[in-house]
Amino acid sequence: MTVGPKQSAPEEPLIRAENIHLRLADKEILSGISLEVHRGEILTVIGPNGGGKTTLLRVMLGLLNPDAGVVLQAAGIKIGYMPQKIHFDPILPLSVRRFLTLAAQRPREALVRALAEVGAPTLLEAPVQNVSGGELQRILLARALLREPDLLVLDEPAQGVDVQGQQELFDLISRLSHDRGCAVLMVSHDLHLVMAATDRVVCLNRHICCTGHPVAVQADPAFLKLFTPRAVGSLALYTHKHNGHSDPTTGKECQHG
Repeated sequence: MTVGPKQSAPEEPLIRAENIHLRLADKEILSGISLEVHRGEILTVIGPNGGGKTTLLRVMLGLLNPDAGVVLQAAGIKIGYMPQKIHFDPILPLSVRRFLTLAAQRPREALVRALAEVGAPTLLEAPVQNVSGGELQRILLARALLREPDLLVLDEPAQGVDVQGQQELFDLISRLSHDRGCAVLMVSHDLHLVMAATDRVVCLNRHICCTGHPVAVQADPAFLKLFTPRAVGSLALYTHKHNGHSDPTTGKECQHG
């Protein structure tokens, strides 16, 4: 009998969606969606407006029940969520400190540490109504980090941020994932920078059109069909190395519906 080296079992995903279907107001929103996110991985869902990206996140988080299919989460998983939009009453006094403790009380030291980690160390006592768009996104990210998450779920994290700020924010997200060892599931419709800070891309337009490494996906016919040639041509694709994923031509798989 020949005995080879022992093969380690593949690590279970932190979260997995299996064959998700959802209709809202008699309109098909998600059709046959299956995806999984593993520890240390950054997965970005891109697609046109109305393609079901935010709805998919809500299903993955258990905020919406699908008509068919199932979402499975690893036992004991902690999730930090950064929403796409948040509205503050302009006449209601609310400091960043108070905002960060609305859901749960946290020691001041933890708040200061989280804000410093996202590059906003001086904002603790600032009124949230007065911060800039980029500062607000960092505050929302700090709030998600206070949960010490295994998985960060980010819905349009660069919304309301200028191009330079977007680059800095995506670099920050990549660094946080690496330093903390957490996974990131991120939604975006911006192509020009988001590809730089991700290990795997899912192109979604109610169904999964294609998925794989960013460099491979950008040449996929399904991707090119989703986005105009002008948009694809303006894509500033940066080489991204994360947790050993350095080969930009492998790992591509396509699902055409």
